[in-house]
Amino acid sequence: MLTLTVDRRRELKAQAHALNPVVMIGKLGLSDSVFEELDRAISSHELLKIKVQLDDREARNVLLEEICQRLNAAPVQHIGKILVIYRPKTKEVEKKPSRTPSKKKTTTTKTKRSFQN
Repeated sequence: MLTLTVDRRRELKAQAHALNPVVMIGKLGLSDSVFEELDRAISSHELLKIKVQLDDREARNVLLEEICQRLNAAPVQHIGKILVIYRPKTKEVEKKPSRTPSKKKTTTTKTKRSFQN
């Protein structure tokens, strides 16, 4: 599990304020498919807001710990039923092959004077 400095955590909280929850965890808790979705989402977004439908605060704390352990992420914030986690992008994800721009056909346009000759 990653650890964050207080200043970095404060910056991430400010960034997360405008985010909407990407993943929702139901009353059944965590399953393999939920972890796959969490991993996919955090790989592409780095900062992730999760909504949990559990009513027990202690169960949400345990859930946050388990998510951070399995995904190698850092807990940023836990307010009510909203969890925020952070994991920096790996270099493999950042180095996606870039698309080469399509070559445009260069057509010469004839001007009015070119027809006069």
